[in-house]
Formats: sequence, C-alpha cells, structure tokens
Amino acid sequence: MHVRAVAVTTTALLGVALTAPLSHARTDGAGDDGPTVVAHRGASGYAPENTLAAVDRAAELGIRWVENDVQRTRDGELVVLHDESLARTTDVEEVFPDRSPWKVKDFTAAEIARLDAGSWFGPAYAGARVPTLEQYVNRVERNHQKLLLELKSPGQYPGIERQTLKVLANEGWLDRRHVAGRLVVQSFDADSIRTVHDLKPAVKTGFLGTPAVSELPAYAEFADQINPSHGSLSMSYVSAVHAFTGPHGRPLEVLTWTVDDADTARRVAGYDVDGIITNKPDVVRDAVD
Repeated sequence: MHVRAVAVTTTALLGVALTAPLSHARTDGAGDDGPTVVAHRGASGYAPENTLAAVDRAAELGIRWVENDVQRTRDGELVVLHDESLARTTDVEEVFPDRSPWKVKDFTAAEIARLDAGSWFGPAYAGARVPTLEQYVNRVERNHQKLLLELKSPGQYPGIERQTLKVLANEGWLDRRHVAGRLVVQSFDADSIRTVHDLKPAVKTGFLGTPAVSELPAYAEFADQINPSHGSLSMSYVSAVHAFTGPHGRPLEVLTWTVDDADTARRVAGYDVDGIITNKPDVVRDAVD
C-alpha cells in the first residue's frame, strides 16, 4: 500500500471530527436513520457463501445490499469466491485430488464450473456452483439488489480493476442509476481502490481497514468509505472519518464488519456507522431497527 502521508495531528483531526456536523445520509438503512445492513457474501449464515443461493436468501429476507469477493481464474474469467483456495467451500479435493493447494488462479473457469459449492454447507444446497461475476451481477439485478463488490487479493491479479469495470459496464452496472446508489467497489489494497477511482471516478469506492486518523485526508482523495472491523472501531474514530469529504463531495462513510449478534450490532449502531456487514442480516436488521 502506498498512501501519501499527510502532516496533520490526530488530536487536531479529532477536534474537527467532534465539532463537524454529521450530514452523511444513508440510502436504505434498517430504519429511517439506522445503518444500512449488508449481507456478507450474501446471506451466508443461511446459504453457502458467495453463491447465487446466498444472494437469493438475502433477497428473501428483504436485504437490499449484498457483498461479494472477486478473483480471476487461470484463463482469465472473473469468479466470485472468498478464499484463495477452493478447498474450504467446494469439493475440489475430490474432483482434482492431485492439484493441491487448489488455488483459484490455478484452475480454468470450466474446471471451477464443475465443482459443487453447496454441499459443504448442507445437502439442500448440493450442486450449487461458483458463479462468474457476470452471473452474479445479473442475479443481483434480477433481485433489485445493490452490490458491495470486493476485489480480493488484487496484487495476484494484475489488471483486475479494469477487467472488473469492463464486466460491470457490459452488464449495465456503470450507468448513472447504478453508480449513483447501487454499487460500491472495495478492497484491503489501497492502490487497487485508487486505480478503480482513477479508471472510473464516478464509481464509489471503499477501503477495508482502519487507517490512522492522520492518513484519512489521503484516503479521502480516492475512497468514499472507510470500512473497518468492528473490533477496531470506536465512536471517536467514526466521527473522525465522517469529518472528511470524499471524492464525490460527501462525508466519508463507515461500514463495519463482520457483525452477527444483536448486542454488537446495537453497539456499533450507537457509534453512528453508516452500514453493518453481516452473515445474519435479519438478526442485525431487527437489532438496529
């Protein structure tokens, strides 16, 4: 990560944060003023993560935002899967026993399409497949949902930012309606998010992590969201983030992850976060509604 250092003291920035008005507005939270609930890898507490079934389960629960992870196959197809290895969430060890460590980047799209991505979760999902990004966004569109797309380990996939944007464009996801309120691209890699912003400035972006307050002005040049783990979160940090204006002229937002219980959901909602990413979106929604 290469983020330009900014010579501003943490104390001074926190002073600004605590006095600045919090005018950030949530597009579709749990209530009129509550945080947006985002289904982590789909409703992954109830269906196999990152499958179309998990997208559909989120829709059935009334959850409009889903989060996913995008990687690239050996022959250049973008697929939706979290781990670098296929072993945990597919039957790859049975189908290709001699291909350890079974990394996504070492398999073709056709090979991955053969894998069962549902049985590990439960017999009801036997035969579920690893979706391509094209299949995934089409399902999200069909369900009238919104997408928080994570570029997973982009350093392993040179050019994945441009390729992802191309797929999104081909599927109609870079028009004004989508970029205005239905799409955010995030990553743990700041350089990758900066690249997305440079390639398509209209697209909202998020950085996964907890940068020092003194670094926030640099992140605000290319990121609309700062998305930390709930374990690293405090009310003062959320206020500090909200004090800065992002590349689209609005206060930076905070989406926190991964919250699956009501008590934690209420705690972080009390910090005035803009969104909560969760495997159990119904639990979080009911807690903060």
